[in-house]
Parts: sequence; C-alpha cells; structure tokens
Amino acid sequence: MIRNAEIIWHCREKEICCAEKTLIMGILNATPDSFSDGGTFQPLEKAVERSLEMVGDGADIIDIGGESTRPGAEPVQALEEIERTIPIIGKLRVQTNALISIDTQKADVARAAIDAGADIINDVSALGDPEMAAVAAETGAGLIMMHMQGSPVTMQTNPQYADAVSEVRNFLESRALFAMKHGVSPRQIALDPGIGFGKTDEHNIALLREIPKLVAIGCPVLIGVSRKSLIGRLLGREIDDRLAGSLSAALFAVMRGAHILRVHDVKESCDAVNFLNILQNYELAK
Repeated sequence: MIRNAEIIWHCREKEICCAEKTLIMGILNATPDSFSDGGTFQPLEKAVERSLEMVGDGADIIDIGGESTRPGAEPVQALEEIERTIPIIGKLRVQTNALISIDTQKADVARAAIDAGADIINDVSALGDPEMAAVAAETGAGLIMMHMQGSPVTMQTNPQYADAVSEVRNFLESRALFAMKHGVSPRQIALDPGIGFGKTDEHNIALLREIPKLVAIGCPVLIGVSRKSLIGRLLGREIDDRLAGSLSAALFAVMRGAHILRVHDVKESCDAVNFLNILQNYELAK
C-alpha cells in the first residue's frame, strides 16, 4: 500500500491522520434524480436513519448532496438544495460525531451546511463558485476539489485529453494552489480525479492506475468509483449488480494509495478494506 508518511487533514476543529487508515465516505443522496438511489432517502427521518446506519456500518464521513451530478443532470437552485440537505445535517449533527460532508458547488449552500454542523465541503466544480474558497478559508472546513471536464450536462459528450493523467494532475494541483492563495490552509485540501466525470473508460482506468501521481501532490486523495458506469460497461452489470466491481476498484485504489473512498455500500467496503489491511499486516506464526 502506497502512503505519504503523514498527511493530516483539517476539517474544522478535527484533525484526521490519513496515513493511519482508509477513510470511508458514505453517500447520502437527498435528490429525486441521482443515478443510483434517486429519491430513496428524501424524507428527513429516512435520510437520517440511513446516515446513522452507514455510521454504524463503519463510515467515517457521511456525504450529503442535494443536487445530482449524474451525466445529463440539470442544476438546481441554491434554496432548493438547502431545503433538501440542511435539515438532515442539523438532525444528524446532534446524533453522531462522524464527519459530515456537504456535496455542493454553491458557496451559499456550503456556508449553510457548515452553520448546521458540516465539517467538509465536497465541491465537484473545484471552486467554480468564486465565493467557495472564502467559505472554506473562513470556516476551516475540509475542502475536497474534483476534476470534471465540462459540466454534468455536457461532461460525457466526447471527452478528450492529450494525456488524461497529466492534465487531471495539473488541474488539481493548480486548484490547490488557487485555494491556498485565497486563504485555504493546505491541510484543509483533499483532491478527487473525478472518475466518470468527463472521462472515457480508458481515461478512468489510466487515472486509477496512476493514483500515486496524485498522491505525490501531498493532499489526501479521494476516489469515487462505486457503482459507476465504467463498471457496468466493462462487466455488463446494471447499477444494482455492481458491488463486486465496486469493491475490486476500491481495493485497487487503496493499494495504489487512495486515502478516502466514496461509496454506496459502506459495510461491504469497510469489510473489504479492513480485511486487506489484515492480510497486509498479519504476522504469521514462526
């Protein structure tokens, strides 16, 4: 397993040593149109119950999103996003010490989420909103920035790169520098290559194989490949039948150095990562 010696991630008042364990981020979609579970967890009590279930299954982070970023998804207004997510964050905050992440591209939504108790901003636009860096700097929230070619509406329309790995790495490094110039501490920043966001299967596989080049930037690296279309195309599986492929990709990412896994299937992902750790560290009897 590839690891930078000591990567400490600051998420408000919390400090997480990313060298000690792989963090599992459980996905909670508070949307009617997510590609995997749209509408499933919309009612407030059901969303909180599912979040706590994921914490019980081993999730370190609950990532709550009120706007779908599936291919072709249309944007929603900030107020609607706030109405979908903030009540969940508020109720969840008083019931768990787990890290809470808001999956949003909007600074207003991020600020409202942090006020309600969120620890992390997960921004797929990598500071596309010019006010987002200021929110992260002022609050000390963890800041995840993702690479995406185009927007959710256009990203899968013939994505092209001269060198996907180099271009994604350079983009993420430049966004990290941009954030730091606007007052964000380097220890707040995590990076996500955006598997499936404006990439072909070949681009995605290249990025997974070259995770060490992203790790070398010096920030925690998040990989989200759970139930992605990449798995469906290569294995011929529908969304609800992609667990085996998701776990294989997750373990591959961990072995290449990923620090955070964003997943739908928390219990199974935790078991897979924990058993990988046992296999790598188990001392055989002499």
